[in-house]
Amino acid sequence: MMAALKGFKQFQMGKTALSLLSKQNASCTVSAKRMLNLQEYQSKSLMKNYDLNVQKFHIVDTPTDALDASNELMNTCAKELVIKAMILAGGRGKGVFDSGLKGGVHLTKDPTTVPDLCESMIGYRLTTKQTPPGGVKVSKVMIAEALDISRETYFAILMDREYNGPVMVGSPAGGMDIEEVAEKTPELIFKDAIDINTGMTDAQAMNMAKNLQFEGDKQRNAADEIKKLYELFLDVDATQIEINPLGETDTGDVVCFDAKMNFDDNAEFRQKKIFEMEDHSESDPREVEAAQSGLSYISMDGNIACLVNGAGLAMATMDMIQHCGGKPANFLDLGGGVQEEQVFKAFEIIKSIPQVDAILVNIFGGIVNCETIANGIVKAGQELDINVPLVVRLEGSNVTRAREILAECGLPITTADGFGDAAEKVVKSISA
Repeated sequence: MMAALKGFKQFQMGKTALSLLSKQNASCTVSAKRMLNLQEYQSKSLMKNYDLNVQKFHIVDTPTDALDASNELMNTCAKELVIKAMILAGGRGKGVFDSGLKGGVHLTKDPTTVPDLCESMIGYRLTTKQTPPGGVKVSKVMIAEALDISRETYFAILMDREYNGPVMVGSPAGGMDIEEVAEKTPELIFKDAIDINTGMTDAQAMNMAKNLQFEGDKQRNAADEIKKLYELFLDVDATQIEINPLGETDTGDVVCFDAKMNFDDNAEFRQKKIFEMEDHSESDPREVEAAQSGLSYISMDGNIACLVNGAGLAMATMDMIQHCGGKPANFLDLGGGVQEEQVFKAFEIIKSIPQVDAILVNIFGGIVNCETIANGIVKAGQELDINVPLVVRLEGSNVTRAREILAECGLPITTADGFGDAAEKVVKSISA
């Protein structure tokens, strides 16, 4: 089934700790889904609200503001500055701008050089190993106090299915690929489940700080940071908070240098301020549009558009298309409570995919009413000028009436009697 997801867009936010736990624990499964994406400065702003120790920083969107921010930091706290292009993709340090500037992260002790750096970043596209080929346009730059890190550790809190609750994961070997650490030196990975009712105890926090090899007063400071992170984790309905590195500076401070956060989508109703922070600048506009209509959509590189109900059926549909010699253009799950207007919106999104040569609708109506789907198909066919072959397979609730609606509408719709028949017909429709 998963063969159909070859080329599936991977969501990088918070992926590391989840895959780390899934490797160590076979019962912890991870599903691919669209995650709320926050920029680094947004995560750090949340952490500052909980009195966590993060670098002092400013966010700017013009070179003039960059000079003011740099001077303020150098005059109050910083001995050196780090300038970071704000994009969600990793690998910024080795990236290249279309302005010619190399590197999305720079260090300087001279604040007067910062405006020129920002001028070569803001408004230009940065390409890294994790961005699309054309790169990502940078609209904001972080100017932060640069701190010397004498030691790096790794720390995360996430929900783990095995324990039915939150688990701490830590390692004294931070600042690197934690999956590689787990593979080569598993004895350096420490895991401790947290009782969701009791909460994190001071003893647990101190023990984790000890495992991370903090000593003396720094062990107490690290434990305090860990407890504050757990408080943040609960308050914002996070499913994961990953700090890499949780570092120790040459002056003995314990600092959260970088953070990745995932949030429970089901808690959006009570975390509106956080979800309003979501940065859509690097998202596929179709994904954003679909999500706003209660649909799940992910672009792929084929030419057969899919409109299906249920994630499992959607993946199986894409797999069947490939089995018959075709390539899916997208993953689009209508969901169980779909209404006619959502079906219409799904067709609008599919119509905007330039490489689509055919459309397959594959519905198994249990919760979904096939009549609703049929009415949405007819409305889309009449109003959207669909000029590519359309193959429809409907089974389940009210399917007889749904088939009558399609038969009576006068639109050039090819119906299919089964799953395999539908896939064969849509692939053949392209070569016909």
